[in-house]
Amino acid sequence: MSTPPTPYSLQNQSIPPVALTGVVERITFHSEETGYTVARLQAPRCHELVTIVGNFAGIQAGQTLQLQGTWAEHLQYGQQFKVIHYRETKPATLTGIEKYLGSGLIKGVGPVTAKRIVAHFALETLEIIEQHSDRLIEVPGIGQKRVRMIQKAWIEQQAIKEVMLFLQGHGVSTTYAVKIFKQYGEKAIEVVTRNPYQLAEDIFGIGFLTADTIARQLGILPDSPFRYRAGISHVLTEAAENGHCFLPQPELVDLSIAKLTTADYPATSEAVLELLGEMGRQQDLMVEVVGEIPLYFQPSFFYTEQSLANLTVDLLQQSPVVDMARVRSWIDRFTQSHKISLSPEQQQAVEMAATERVMILTGGPGCGKTFCTRTIVALWKAMGKKIALAAPTGRAAQRLAEMAGLEAKTIHRLLEFDPGTRGFKRGIEEPLPHEAIVVDEASMLDLFLANSLLKAVAKDAQLLLVGDIDQLPSVGPGNVLADLINSERMPVVRLTQVFRQAEASGIIRAAHQINRGQFPGLELISAAPKSDCLWHGGGQEPVHGVQTICELISDFIPQQGFNPVIDVQVLCPMTRGILGTRNLNVVLQELMNPPHPNKSQLNRGDAILRVGDRVIQLKNDYEREVFNGDLGMVGAIDSTEQEVTIVFDERKVIYDYGDLNELGLAWSISIHKSQGSEYPVVILPLYMQHYLLLSRNLIYTGLTRAKQLAIMVGSSKAIGLAVKKHEVGQRYTRLQERLKV
Repeated sequence: MSTPPTPYSLQNQSIPPVALTGVVERITFHSEETGYTVARLQAPRCHELVTIVGNFAGIQAGQTLQLQGTWAEHLQYGQQFKVIHYRETKPATLTGIEKYLGSGLIKGVGPVTAKRIVAHFALETLEIIEQHSDRLIEVPGIGQKRVRMIQKAWIEQQAIKEVMLFLQGHGVSTTYAVKIFKQYGEKAIEVVTRNPYQLAEDIFGIGFLTADTIARQLGILPDSPFRYRAGISHVLTEAAENGHCFLPQPELVDLSIAKLTTADYPATSEAVLELLGEMGRQQDLMVEVVGEIPLYFQPSFFYTEQSLANLTVDLLQQSPVVDMARVRSWIDRFTQSHKISLSPEQQQAVEMAATERVMILTGGPGCGKTFCTRTIVALWKAMGKKIALAAPTGRAAQRLAEMAGLEAKTIHRLLEFDPGTRGFKRGIEEPLPHEAIVVDEASMLDLFLANSLLKAVAKDAQLLLVGDIDQLPSVGPGNVLADLINSERMPVVRLTQVFRQAEASGIIRAAHQINRGQFPGLELISAAPKSDCLWHGGGQEPVHGVQTICELISDFIPQQGFNPVIDVQVLCPMTRGILGTRNLNVVLQELMNPPHPNKSQLNRGDAILRVGDRVIQLKNDYEREVFNGDLGMVGAIDSTEQEVTIVFDERKVIYDYGDLNELGLAWSISIHKSQGSEYPVVILPLYMQHYLLLSRNLIYTGLTRAKQLAIMVGSSKAIGLAVKKHEVGQRYTRLQERLKV
């Protein structure tokens, strides 16, 4: 749902506010980020619904609101009531009570159940629920189980009411207020009052700006060292989200000033530098001086990077004792019996896998990484080794298992993540019981996961990392695969020979052309294409690109024998803009999963979630064992239980309504989020709108996600710019240097 325009005709700003009371009939628009809301209100003595606009921390249909504000005439939408202040009162009418109960605030009561309860108890409904809830059994369709559920939910709702009122009074939406209560329980007010900035660290979706707003309302001054400390930490956290393990002092100071400066308070470099010195002395931040420039790490990043470097060096200290003549003899027999041949590069990789404790196998598509890995696994099996196969994502692990003919797990499952301790059971004290380990899609390994993996490798075990160095780096912090290779300490085999059967693929040819800095050979789209790598100009403007993508999905792709709902993935360089994932998801949802009377859906304010929707996990959820980037499908929406069932690779996972901000629509996803996945058909929009993010490894990664058909939509200028832009944004890491010491 797009934000409505807000131009108003000139008003006399000196007009005093007036009062208005009514029941919220429906929410037209609500932004979780800003609180900006457009709603329709049923007010006494008003024959038509009143449009109200303003900032609301949380708002639900059915609430009775007492408002203060002014009337204004919108140039497009007519008369509206601009809200200055508001407070919620208990609903006093049957309609208000019904909407209040059915709004989702009480688990176990949806709109249908609310209607039945109010029809039975009328104006006594709230008193019955509060004081005589056993009488709910009188309502047709409500059994003892439902009564107990409502009783429990009402008690919980009453218990958090004080917390909710406090938080909403300080600019926190209902959704986040519930999550805060779940995190801190009855201590929520105490925690928020003592350190509101803790919210930005502990609660997914609450950022520094929200915490800062609460802090200002609680009286924390803008020049408080407490606020400065939180701002600096938040800047480093944001840097980590962009892949950095540290920030140099000049950049950290500039970003901190920008974060801490407000309309009425200019932050100063002197104050930031003074506090950085103090945080360094107290080791709240770790400082390394390189070339006279201090580098600032969060302690966990500093120690993890050191640990990963030390673990890698330890693995390199000893090589297995192997009879190479026997290994080469096995390779000869294996290739002859299977009527295959290894290229010199592949021969080197297989032999190295026999003699090295740890090695990296890299190369582009069509160069035989899969074939080579399969041969190495066969060699290790012949040597009697106990083998483990793993990959960062479930889909990548599934492909690895199919390729090698052995069970493969996600790295989290291999290391046996324990939700209770939020750590892995496997580590230095209890290493993996395997003598040889293959990790595929190693370009996706971030700093922390790589460190956890190497800690769990037994002292006498071997480790093979397989990945494409030319793909985008990990979504998480670090640039592990590239740093390991560039350190020149690791045994590395890079496969470069493209095999004849692979050369027949336009996707593979185009990918290697892109890597060489050449404009890819793309076939103009036609009714009967000869290539699997196509280009559609898609008009000059992004809006034409949206139309082109819809036409491809509706007409062209089904004509090629693909099911758009199952087989097609739209990959975007960015999230914002007409051709960003946010807008495309709204458009594609209506195209591929339109509403239907028999299809349940949930209006989340900023988006609609519908049974049959493709969704993506936006953060690591260790309790549910679902991780950032995992794709699933909405299987069921239960408005009574207030739960949504998501199916991830045939595994059903239950989400409470309050946790749905962990999910996003995935009809279109970012290229970064697509790492480790493959799709039968990929549509890749590339326009000059994306120019800030266009790069060679971005377009290369997106293109190589396609298994059978890739379609680029957009301007040749944008494609050419991406191919030429080889230097991508630098990630601040020190792993490569630590390995060289």
